[in-house]
Amino acid sequence: MTNAFEATSTTGDVLMNRDLSGIRVLVTGVSSGLGWETARALVSRGAHVVGAVRDLVKARRAGAEIRTHAANGGELSLVALDLASLEGVRACSDALMRDGRSFDVVIANAGVMRTPYGHTVDGFETQFGTNHLGHFAFVNRIEPLIATGGRLVVLSSTGHRTADVDLIDPNFEHMPYDAGVAYGRSKTANILFSVAFDRRHRTRGIRATAVHPGVIKTALDRSMTPEEVNLMLARINAALATEGRSPFQYKSLAQGAATSVWAAVVANAEEIGGRYCEDCGVSPVVDQPDGPLGKGVMAYAVDAERAEALWSLSERMIGERF
Repeated sequence: MTNAFEATSTTGDVLMNRDLSGIRVLVTGVSSGLGWETARALVSRGAHVVGAVRDLVKARRAGAEIRTHAANGGELSLVALDLASLEGVRACSDALMRDGRSFDVVIANAGVMRTPYGHTVDGFETQFGTNHLGHFAFVNRIEPLIATGGRLVVLSSTGHRTADVDLIDPNFEHMPYDAGVAYGRSKTANILFSVAFDRRHRTRGIRATAVHPGVIKTALDRSMTPEEVNLMLARINAALATEGRSPFQYKSLAQGAATSVWAAVVANAEEIGGRYCEDCGVSPVVDQPDGPLGKGVMAYAVDAERAEALWSLSERMIGERF
């Protein structure tokens, strides 16, 4: 796949000279961080972005800044969505279905990371319940609104390398809780969801992909103490030094959101469908991680049978069939 973009490309680079007038995009989690930058970049090129957010008050403040960048008729509207509550998911999806307007792209961006042991309103482990099950229920319930030829972009992470999904004990009921493992499971689940969704809907031209934005300093790590963050960075840099590589550097927001908008409106749909992307390109499948922050998607995260098994489990857990 020939590609003009790479790790340091920004949303501005990816969307340069593109007119997105008339395109409707739903993005979850636009109040801050990657979701904010994704919405800002799309609105600045003329897209109508519907931001689905947990906290409307916070989002209205963030949205006011996003709207200052609007051009070519770009718009931002907001809807309430609590991914940690099936009631909230159903209320939002029902409202969108009643509205009836279609979306060209859905970007499942919102999420939590390395949270203390806890549960969603419905009793699911917090990270698996919010990052995967909330989006699984929400996206499937609004799937009829995704236009023919549309796309689903699901944000995952290199954290998926930490752990495969556990189809027997997804809520850590029978094993000690580990925040990093739980995060890894949820990010693997994000990829597997995109694989199964792509297989189901490609016949009407809808393609789904999962993306890793890179490592960006956002509020996503709010559950980690500064000491934990510093220890993590020290371990990464020590390993990088052993490999003779340069010290780790965070991506900027504009660099981090670039892969999301690239997959949403720039990349060839046939080439990214059912795949995992990072640094504005399709990633190779690997059997073993090649060091800290190495590139590639673990084979278990794109395994079709694993994706179908997770789909069935997810349906049983939320009590809905799709």
